[in-house]
Amino acid sequence: MIDNKTVLAVITARGGSKGIPRKNIRDLGGKPLIAWTIGEAKQSVYIDRVIVSSEDIEIIDVAKSWGGEAPFARPKELAKDETPGIEPVLHALKMLPGFDYVVLLQPTSPLRKAKDIDGCIERCLKLNAPACVSVTESKKSPHWMYSVTPEWQMRPLLAGNDTLTCRQELPTTYLLNGAVYVARSEWLLEYRNFHGPETVAFPMPLERSVDIDAEIDFLYAELLMREGYYDYN
Repeated sequence: MIDNKTVLAVITARGGSKGIPRKNIRDLGGKPLIAWTIGEAKQSVYIDRVIVSSEDIEIIDVAKSWGGEAPFARPKELAKDETPGIEPVLHALKMLPGFDYVVLLQPTSPLRKAKDIDGCIERCLKLNAPACVSVTESKKSPHWMYSVTPEWQMRPLLAGNDTLTCRQELPTTYLLNGAVYVARSEWLLEYRNFHGPETVAFPMPLERSVDIDAEIDFLYAELLMREGYYDYN
């Protein structure tokens, strides 16, 4: 609870991952991938309840063995490849009404810490914003990005790229890192998206912004753990 407002955390983990089969329960640093998110969510000082939303019985069992709560099985029609990511969150809010705020935590961000979750929640309330999402500074500026025509001709992605020749001249840009999404529950049920014109950003460092989407991401996360960038003991 924060400022007398209740907070629900929803960890979404479907079983049908195509890129990395069964990735949500694959071992990372001695734990199933989902266990890292469960552990940090339970250490939050603001979250009142942490639940896992999944249609997969094995994922549910693994989550429970690591301290997760799964009060319901997600309908299979909300666990398809084409299902928008917001739908399981809206379903959870309807199954568990009464929470003032909801936090979406994806298992694919195993290096996020409880302080990142709490920082995002704090910023949302402090700025009186309907939503706050975590971001990380972009390593590659869109001002130096191009599209390519069918004839392989380069076209600047943004107007005015040709006037920016020095890295120091480039404006700082940020990427969504997928680690933390916070919103007022009533606003989210109506708006059906964490990203709106009033959504605010919460920057996270690059080393905690790993998003597990491919095999190389597992290797990178394991490297960061081994080299001490993340305290996983």
